[in-house]
Amino acid sequence: MEKTGSLLKRIFINKYVFTLVAFTVFVTFFDEYNLIARWRTARKIVRLERELKLQEEEIRRNKEKLKDLQSSDENLEKFAREQFLMKRENEDIFIIKE
Repeated sequence: MEKTGSLLKRIFINKYVFTLVAFTVFVTFFDEYNLIARWRTARKIVRLERELKLQEEEIRRNKEKLKDLQSSDENLEKFAREQFLMKRENEDIFIIKE
């Protein structure tokens, strides 16, 4: 039993083990680029990349819609009627809400 305690004491007193433990604690918690900050930054990057992909998809859809609206007057009239409830002078509009 005494041998085990002596062995553990020698291991923990060993300057190399102490240096390794101190370095690990420093890098994990106290360094400017610590592991916790790097983990948070990686999560933020993933979230922003996902948001970028959604924004690019929305831009693509809007460009297609713009191209479609600029291509014909019928499409432009349909868009104006649906989005802005526009009508001709001799028409009535009925809005049905479900």
